[in-house]
Amino acid sequence: MNEDLDTADEFAPPRADCMADSAGGLTFHVSDWVRSGPGGGPDEAGSADALVLVRRGADPGSGSEVRLPLEPAEDGRLQAALPSTVSLPEGRWDVHVAHGEAEPQRLAPGLNDLRSLVDRRPGPSTSPLSVRIPYPTKHGNLSLRSWRRAPHAEAGELRVEGGRLAVRGVLYRVERPSEWLAGAVAEARCRREPSRVWTGPLTVGGAQSAEFSFTLPLAELAEGWTGGEEAWDLWLRPADPDAAPVRLARILDDVPDKKDIFTYPAQPVAAPHGAAKAGPYYTTNNDLAVRVDSA
Repeated sequence: MNEDLDTADEFAPPRADCMADSAGGLTFHVSDWVRSGPGGGPDEAGSADALVLVRRGADPGSGSEVRLPLEPAEDGRLQAALPSTVSLPEGRWDVHVAHGEAEPQRLAPGLNDLRSLVDRRPGPSTSPLSVRIPYPTKHGNLSLRSWRRAPHAEAGELRVEGGRLAVRGVLYRVERPSEWLAGAVAEARCRREPSRVWTGPLTVGGAQSAEFSFTLPLAELAEGWTGGEEAWDLWLRPADPDAAPVRLARILDDVPDKKDIFTYPAQPVAAPHGAAKAGPYYTTNNDLAVRVDSA
């Protein structure tokens, strides 16, 4: 028998399989967890077992921790449920297990069943849209990426050609989406100089539709470009001055980090300060933006 494998198995961290539902909830199934009892030896499962979510970078005591009870499941593993109704603020959450007052222990990722998240289309509602996607960190631990948005503008097909960016999307979590969209406009806001804003009209899919589209001439973003990388964030701004604008993002699928996966070609654009290029990309939060840079 391989001694190295025996050692690795003995100290292997507990792991969790995750199953997502179409409403945005997650179920965790924990295995390979050896608890330490009062005498230092293994302890049995009990009511004090919990799955602990810790928000990365948050100050302790400010809603930075969520504890979910772990209960025995029929297959002998422990199970915890994170329903979509449990508020989980946006951010990255590290997943642990804990027994009583013992120090929480990080969980390793197991198998993920995220089929219900692929091409997810939420039903009509005005409640916040909950999105949670489990993923393995670069250190081999289990974490969650969480979003909670209302309204939400989901970016769909992007086409980059002829110096233009064509965007299609769907608006969720407003009472009457077609009325909200009827007087709305698309905006590109320069991150470096907030006073620079491009505004363009929206095309709405129909009288009762939540679908929208717009076309952004990329050269117009480069008119005030003075060199270096410049980012523009994409928004929808409603006609009602009292209503908040909505950030465009792509979160309704099973991909937690899109920046390096969903890539698009940059188009050459004319600029007063030299040759430039511009094209769309997704930020680290999966929000949609446009980058203008030197060609």
